Amino acid sequence: MGPGTTVAVANQKGGVGKTTVAVNLAAGMARRGRRVLLVDLDIQGSATSILVPNAVEHPIDVARCLLEKVSLADAVVPTTQPGLDLAPAGERMALVDLHLASVLGRERVLERALRDARLKPYDLVVLDTAPYLGLLTLNAIVASHHVLVPVSCEYLPMLGLKLLRDTLENVREQVGTDTTVLGYVLTMVDRRERITEEVEALLRQTFGERMFPHGIRVNTHHKASPSHHQTIFDYEGKGGKGREDFELLCDELERRLEAAGRRLPPRMPSISPAPIEPS
Repeated sequence: MGPGTTVAVANQKGGVGKTTVAVNLAAGMARRGRRVLLVDLDIQGSATSILVPNAVEHPIDVARCLLEKVSLADAVVPTTQPGLDLAPAGERMALVDLHLASVLGRERVLERALRDARLKPYDLVVLDTAPYLGLLTLNAIVASHHVLVPVSCEYLPMLGLKLLRDTLENVREQVGTDTTVLGYVLTMVDRRERITEEVEALLRQTFGERMFPHGIRVNTHHKASPSHHQTIFDYEGKGGKGREDFELLCDELERRLEAAGRRLPPRMPSISPAPIEPS
């Protein structure tokens, strides 16, 4: 069997801070002593460039795993954050959707890849998905126990949520998974702008308790930290609002997973998972 709990960070609309959420959520959980694997499924490979900028030197990546049936465990590389490992996207990720179209059981390719017994030590797997509802994102949804949906404080991303919600319903009915929405988290929150209040009010009216109580505020450090190949926890000093927002996000993630019957193991001193032995 594979790892413990898998959460896909997904929204078919680009520019909503999806990778920022995936990277910093994964790093935040690793800082709490959990063993975390971040799988980069975005064709742009943004999470890879942030956490492991020299990953192109690694001969195995997620694209190769999905295209050539190479073990996903063989793609895993360490990051500078103890307890957090990465499965890098790969330059051929853009070809994966086309490849999957002709594969038998195409919706479950990633799910099968995550069953690798060598991935079992991970308490949490976070999937950073592509900004569109293609086969890669569909695979991420099918392979996940829960989906976390970042929504920026704008009208267009909000309007696109119906398509994502319909897709999740279709996946549950036609593919037979029990994937659920863990919640919606507001990003790019700026209380100085009226649209923030309007979008938040509408979302809370629509989704109620599924909305996370705390959002991710606008922060120039979120824009600057990737160029330094750092998470918000490394780039921003203690007491910074970016770190505070992601600590609150991690708190709520833990609470919701426990409420869903997927309580993470007790926090341990931050230690990287034991090296994965070659197959």
